[in-house]
Amino acid sequence: MKGLAARPPDSDLDEALTLKEPLRYLNLFRLVVAGLFLVAGRSLQLGSESPTLFVATSFAYVAAVLALGFPDSARLLGLRRLVTIQVLVDVTLLTLVMWSSGGYRSGIPILILIALAGAGLVGEGRMVLFYAAYATVAVLLENIFGTLWGRPTVDFFTVGITCIGFFAIAEVARLLALRAAANEKLARQRGADLASQLRLNRQIIQDMQDGVLVVGEDGLVRQFNPRAAVLLGTGLREGAPLAAYAPALARALRDAGARDDSSHSLRAEGSGTMLLARFLPAGEARETLVYLEDLDRIHSQVQQVKLAALGRLTASIAHEIRNPLASVSQAAELLREEKRSEMQARLIRIIGSNAQRIDNLVGDVLALGRRDEALREVLPLAEFVAEYIEEFEVGKADGAQGVVVNRVLPGLEMAIDRTHMRQILSNLVVNAYRHCSKRPAAVQISAALRDDGRVALDVLDDGPGVPENLRAQIFEPFFTTHSKGTGLGLYISRELAEANGAVLELCASEPAALPGAHFRLIGRVKP
Repeated sequence: MKGLAARPPDSDLDEALTLKEPLRYLNLFRLVVAGLFLVAGRSLQLGSESPTLFVATSFAYVAAVLALGFPDSARLLGLRRLVTIQVLVDVTLLTLVMWSSGGYRSGIPILILIALAGAGLVGEGRMVLFYAAYATVAVLLENIFGTLWGRPTVDFFTVGITCIGFFAIAEVARLLALRAAANEKLARQRGADLASQLRLNRQIIQDMQDGVLVVGEDGLVRQFNPRAAVLLGTGLREGAPLAAYAPALARALRDAGARDDSSHSLRAEGSGTMLLARFLPAGEARETLVYLEDLDRIHSQVQQVKLAALGRLTASIAHEIRNPLASVSQAAELLREEKRSEMQARLIRIIGSNAQRIDNLVGDVLALGRRDEALREVLPLAEFVAEYIEEFEVGKADGAQGVVVNRVLPGLEMAIDRTHMRQILSNLVVNAYRHCSKRPAAVQISAALRDDGRVALDVLDDGPGVPENLRAQIFEPFFTTHSKGTGLGLYISRELAEANGAVLELCASEPAALPGAHFRLIGRVKP
């Protein structure tokens, strides 16, 4: 903060930067001219009138240029004062050189014109006119004294034209300097604005929820934001081939070809995320701009909206259903306590069974609408499945021991909410147990690590399986093939899986596996 406070105002700083470069070249010009006076003055026929004065003036010029051109001179004298002193020294010493070299015909006024032009580039408005007036007075006095000294007369009109030229060249140089300074200031401001805009754009791209990549015609990654690396689940590197980190995306990019705008759905090998990739040409550089959208996140948001609407609906009708349902159940219990005929007892059981079914249906719908946010943790699958099977066998009174077997190898893990995982596994195992033969190992639970780095948990049974004409409807809500089912078990399971970034699917039966239904839960290893 102290360094910032000590800096000059922006205008002074800009001015100093603007004058520094032309002043350096002007000092170089002075040094060259003074050196030529010393080295080649006689060959240029200078100093013919007064050689001693010419040599002394040349040495004085070199010394003045070296002294005033020292880097600390601007700091000690101030930039404006330094320019004024240099111009006055130039005009004075060049006038003395002109006097010692025969006057106006020596050509020295041309050097004065150049000095005034340089002064116009680095001087202030009023001071530039002062420099021109000083040069005019100096040249006129030199011509007057030369005439009085007996030197051949020079046409004063010619000298006057030269003096007018002093003012003209100084003013033109000043205007050009002002224009250059204004353009430089504008360019610097535009550059600062552009840099600020680039920083803002870069920050926006860095914080985007969508991944952004720039891929060259050669398939190399030019730029990317952190979100792209997260969605692809790999460590991208600028200058590296895209195919080495995201083969599926590279293939989709090649398939897009030269089309102006195309999109592809793909699953990232590293993260297992379902992505929507959009390809856009990036200007004339023959590069492609790739946008990556997380379809799983979009689907999850849609599901949240859907579940919120479902929750509001179920909450409004659950009360209207459960109140009369409770009355029906209570009446059935009262009738069951009385001595009735066998037919009446059978009817009472039917009433109770259907009332319980309706209550289960309402409970499932309410549970769906109140679905909690997934709190993922890394579950050891072998231990978790073994624990669930033990609880399942205890809860069954029809000899379920040995029907459901655990074939999950130790060491496999899945990142998923524990409660959600228990509900998913329960729905899959209950369905499998309902349709299996009830023989030992009729229901098998296994798991394996996939090539894409995700874990697949399989639940198989030896039942009749799912008919081909019903496979497309198996995950639809309220679809069931069981008379006492609600049709929400598999639907809820799939919803819970998606809430955890997993996929629940019905697989085709394999010849080497059990012939019945085959459900597969594919999840991530890390949260």
